[in-house]
Amino acid sequence: MFKKQECEDAIRHLVSKWAQEKGYTQQPEETPSFSEFWAWMKDSGYSGYQQFRTRTDPRYDAEMWFDEEMRQTWRN
Repeated sequence: MFKKQECEDAIRHLVSKWAQEKGYTQQPEETPSFSEFWAWMKDSGYSGYQQFRTRTDPRYDAEMWFDEEMRQTWRN
């Protein structure tokens, strides 16, 4: 199991990689799906980064990082 900070760094990087693959340009009218990203992580062999110790839940933390990277914090 990776440490939380290692997972955060990896997930933030993977958000950029995923967004580039999907062609997102971070325009205001785009609303990328965290669920789609989370599934992509599993399908692409990055599921190890979805498991780390946290006070909340790994998926919750990852969604916060996703929203920050995709500039969607208004959703929270």
